Amino acid sequence: MNSVTNSSGPRVRGPEDRWLRITLRVVGISFLAGVYPFIHLWPAGFRWQPGQSEYEQMIAAIYAVLGIFLIRAARDPLNHLSLVWFTVWSSLAHAAVMAAAAVRNSHQWVHLIGDVPALLVAAAALAALAPRQPKAPPGPGQSDTSNWLGLGR
Repeated sequence: MNSVTNSSGPRVRGPEDRWLRITLRVVGISFLAGVYPFIHLWPAGFRWQPGQSEYEQMIAAIYAVLGIFLIRAARDPLNHLSLVWFTVWSSLAHAAVMAAAAVRNSHQWVHLIGDVPALLVAAAALAALAPRQPKAPPGPGQSDTSNWLGLGR
């Protein structure tokens, strides 16, 4: 089914759009409410050493804000593809940096089964469900920035 702009505003793509909406909500809620608790519930897998509370608060705040925007984007994902693809690429970059650090420092290896795969799962789920570009041209007043490193589909 092609994207269309209906009279109420949001573009609707079809049944596959439902899974993207659900995934955006799950990832958004996980980022909003999960990062800080996981740092404390499973410190070996989510807290980097030496522990720095300022760093933990900063990273939790950044992911909480991103989570709020992902939840909001779930209402109309096709109009927020640049945010979805930012989340995919930034999660991959963050996971790559953490994986490299965990491999270099044997005391941090447990991150390879903690926060690294958590980010990879979020990125993979969003990348699998999000179109790389809208099926229909943007409506009046909408910019088409969605293909920026979505790499075309």
